Parts: sequence; C-alpha cells; structure tokens
Amino acid sequence: MLKQERADHVLQTLDHLYPETPIPLDHRDPFTLLVAVVLSAQCTDKKVNEITPALFAVGGTPETMAAMGQAAIYEIIRPLGLSKQKSKSLANLSRIILDQHDSHVPEDWDALEALPGVGHKTASVVMAQAFGVPAFPVDTHIHRLAQRWGLASGKNVVDTEKSLKKLFPRDHWNRLHLQIIFYGREFCTARGCDGTVCEMCRSLYPKRKKPVQLKKP
Repeated sequence: MLKQERADHVLQTLDHLYPETPIPLDHRDPFTLLVAVVLSAQCTDKKVNEITPALFAVGGTPETMAAMGQAAIYEIIRPLGLSKQKSKSLANLSRIILDQHDSHVPEDWDALEALPGVGHKTASVVMAQAFGVPAFPVDTHIHRLAQRWGLASGKNVVDTEKSLKKLFPRDHWNRLHLQIIFYGREFCTARGCDGTVCEMCRSLYPKRKKPVQLKKP
C-alpha cells in the first residue's frame, strides 16, 4: 500500500470500530477539561478521573480554583505524578483566566499555550474537544501507531502531527485522534504489539516480519 492508501484504510477501519468517541477525561465545561488535561501529563486518564471529582467540587471554576491556592490544590491532587508542579500551574492559570480572560478559557491558540502548564498538545485537546476547532493532538499512543502504520517517520511529535494532518481530512481530525488512542490502548499497545501482531499492523503490512523500531516522542 502507498502511504495515502494506508491512511484511508486506517480511517475506514477506525470509523467502523469506534463509531462513538467519548472524551476519556471526565469534565463538564472547557475549564474543567483544561484542568483535567493538565493533570493527565504522565498519568492515566483513569487516575485523573478518580481525583477530579473532589477537585471540581471545590475548585470547578477559575474563581474557586484561584481562591484555593496552590497548597490546597496540591493536597487533593498529590496522588498524581508531578503534583507539585501541576498544583502551581493550576493555581496560576486559574488566576490568569480570571484576570485576563474574564473567567473564560480562551478560545485562542496563543492565549492557551501562554497559560502555565499548557503546551501545544494540551491546547490542541482543549481546542478540539471543548471548542470543536480542528486539531490533531499527538500523545504517545498516536506517535507510536503513526510509526507502526507507516504514516509518519517518528522524528518527533511535531513531525508526526504535520504528517497526520496532511494524510487525513481536516473534518476528521478531532474524532480520529481519539479513535487512534482507543485502538492503541486496546489492540496496538506498547508491549502487546511490535508492528506485527495487531490486526491493523498485519493488514497494512502483511509481509512485515521484523518488529518496528520506534522513535520516542
């Protein structure tokens, strides 16, 4: 298959497997989604979802989160990785949203990425899932599968994002990035598949015999 043929096959297969694409992180609005995504760095969605109900009960808005302060936020999120840095980021970004954006999460790439603890991937998730703006957030699952499926070189996540955006229709990005994550967690896992095991890898590369050597993000 040519690269575009592989991309078309991936899109068709994932649409069939995952007709529904629920957002894995529990949230109720753009602010709580932003908080959840910040907390998800180097943590599983499941673990974040265990912590956020208690956090959102007392800090579910920029006003209440800012009023809590870093120490109180830390006490709730301390079971998560990088909790000290994350508590500082949440306290500061809440204050900035409150003071500079009229208590609303900015629907703007530059403004989002300027917030503490918010990089391009986090901003991409918020723009895609909270505001419906076409984006293609690249996490470890997507970076891994894009290499195994011959859709990107794996040079870095920036290169992977650019490659995937060229291959797939813009109106599919928001849905497809979740579908790839779902497939990566269920079938083409980091240890369970090496590029020769799962159905997608076998269908895209039926003659492949050797494991794919992955480049890390």
